Amino acid sequence: MPLSEYEQRVLEQMERQLTSDDPRLANTLTQRGRRSFGRYALAGTGAVVGLLVLVLGAANSTAWLGVIGFVVMFAAVAFAFAKPRSAAARRGPQGTVQADGAIKPAAASRHHKPGFMARLEERWDRRRGESGR
Repeated sequence: MPLSEYEQRVLEQMERQLTSDDPRLANTLTQRGRRSFGRYALAGTGAVVGLLVLVLGAANSTAWLGVIGFVVMFAAVAFAFAKPRSAAARRGPQGTVQADGAIKPAAASRHHKPGFMARLEERWDRRRGESGR
């Protein structure tokens, strides 16, 4: 049984509200769970090459070559099972949903978020300022 026009509008408004309120959840719910065949092929090739380098390192009694082989294998498997990052997932909220269902665009950020090191330096400066009093 198809939805009425009113129910379709309400459903679309709820979808827009979810996308606006929690874009990560909305993105997770709408994403396909499939990864490309090329990703697995590249990871499988990397794992095989890593295994060969590991065995070669063990056969020649060169530990550093074995470690490199292990790291290549580990990186290949991690790449295969890691979630692919998309630009849309990093963008964040698009705006806010108004009472009539229209989306008001979010204001552009005037300053960028400080990086990890900048936040650490900021905390350090605050602590030094508090202890120096």
